[in-house]
Amino acid sequence: MNTKKCLITIVSVLLMTAATHAQEASDLTAEKQLAQRKAELDAREKALNEREKTLAEKERATANSTRRSPEKAGAKAKQQQAKAQSEEEQAKAEVIARKMHEPFWKRLDEAMLEQLGTPAYTPPAPGATPAPTTRRIPPAPFDSPPFPNGDWQIGGSTIIGDPGELAPYPLMQAIYEGPNGDAWKRSKVQIYGWINFSGNISTSDAGGKTQNGNFPLIYDLRPNRMELNQIVLYLERLPDEAQTDHIDWGFRVSFLYGLDYRFTTSRGFISDQLLKHNSYSGFDMPMIYFDLYIPYIFQGMNIRIGRIISEPDIEAQLAPNNLMASHSLLYGFDNYCQEGIFTTTKINDQWTIQAGISNGTDVAIWQDDPGNQPTGTVMVQWTSPNQMDSIYAGDNAFNNGEFGYNNLQQIVGTWTHKFNDKIYTATEAWYMYMNDAKSHPTTDVPFQGGSFPVRDGYAPEWAVLNYTMFRISRNAFFTVRNEYMNDKVGSRTGFATQYSEHSIGLTWWPDKIITIRPELRFDHSYDTRAYNNGRDHNQLAFVNDVIYHF
Repeated sequence: MNTKKCLITIVSVLLMTAATHAQEASDLTAEKQLAQRKAELDAREKALNEREKTLAEKERATANSTRRSPEKAGAKAKQQQAKAQSEEEQAKAEVIARKMHEPFWKRLDEAMLEQLGTPAYTPPAPGATPAPTTRRIPPAPFDSPPFPNGDWQIGGSTIIGDPGELAPYPLMQAIYEGPNGDAWKRSKVQIYGWINFSGNISTSDAGGKTQNGNFPLIYDLRPNRMELNQIVLYLERLPDEAQTDHIDWGFRVSFLYGLDYRFTTSRGFISDQLLKHNSYSGFDMPMIYFDLYIPYIFQGMNIRIGRIISEPDIEAQLAPNNLMASHSLLYGFDNYCQEGIFTTTKINDQWTIQAGISNGTDVAIWQDDPGNQPTGTVMVQWTSPNQMDSIYAGDNAFNNGEFGYNNLQQIVGTWTHKFNDKIYTATEAWYMYMNDAKSHPTTDVPFQGGSFPVRDGYAPEWAVLNYTMFRISRNAFFTVRNEYMNDKVGSRTGFATQYSEHSIGLTWWPDKIITIRPELRFDHSYDTRAYNNGRDHNQLAFVNDVIYHF
């Protein structure tokens, strides 16, 4: 029995030991499996981390490459630009060297061709920084071209506050590009000019007492024909009136040939070609003067000595300074040229005062004529602070008013208003007279600058004129002109009558050196027949002129 119990106990112990070992083995196997699983997970996580790291590095490399691409592109563009600029400068240097050895006429031909292909006006690029300027006054209110003048109207002086820099036309470009070009630039002396010719179709004709069927339309007196109006050459130096630290000087000598000499002639100064021979084409020198600029008086004073074109008027004798092809009646019959000393003083930003003394109007200083006597001139210019208005008025010529060749006493004024950069208007009026006028030639006054009146005595006339301009493109503008003139005793036109004139015209610059101005004009005389050699009250004319600058 005891042996049996012992066997049972031994077997039980063996079974329990086996079970324990089996459990332990089972536990060891599970632990190994867990450890292996963990190792696999760790390895997978490490691989994932490595992969993420690799991807992140690739992304950073891609980003860096993307950021560097514009920098590389910019650097490459700068290199290309520098290379192009260097090549352009080299090409320019080669052209300059070549032109230095070319004949003058070849350089002139090339300059004309170049400027024929250059726009008259190039607008600034949107958002572009304005080009620096040495001008010490506000910017010019108008673009010129296409408008004939950039600044407010003022005559008898350069613009005080402006440096007086003129872009070269073909003739000066050819000179600048020649062997002594730098010396010419330093001297500031320029030579330039233009040719102006016109044609008209009129309801009047050339029959009757004279060929002047279009009169009192001027300058194209003769109907239905082409005219060489003016060939003009300037030799000039413009003083620098922007600076305020030293005295400067300038001058102008002008030469004019053509039909228009008839309207600048002064009695006694190469005047026989008109007054004795009635030549339709002739020569004159309407401007011969010296300028002295003194910056120390107020904001600057210009002193002009010599023969000048009369200071007032919207229009001017010289073709490029006009708004239309033909001239108004108001301009055609007032004062033209004066000889003397004329001062222009800029008091402040708004006020400019002019004062001068001459020997009269349209008479040479050595000529024996009743109008050759001390004659005063006082004009005042005011511009508004906002640069939208200008008034220019005064007494252009005053003495005793004795009847002479053209001894006109003239009170005159102009108001100019700028609506915006595309539209502006200018209105002018004058009152003129002479005393004790004669209705026929006399020993002292055998000729008249206008006409002999229809009756003796006091000879007055007055007129009012308006120009309104509409810019229709960067290189063209449209003009409407309306005026009224009352030649009370006919001392200007030879007809004692009232006139009205209405015109529309276009000014177009196809390029930098050509201007074309077609115009349609209607004239009417009220009290007597003044047109078509005194046969008609009305006249309709189409006028077109062309200006070629050189």
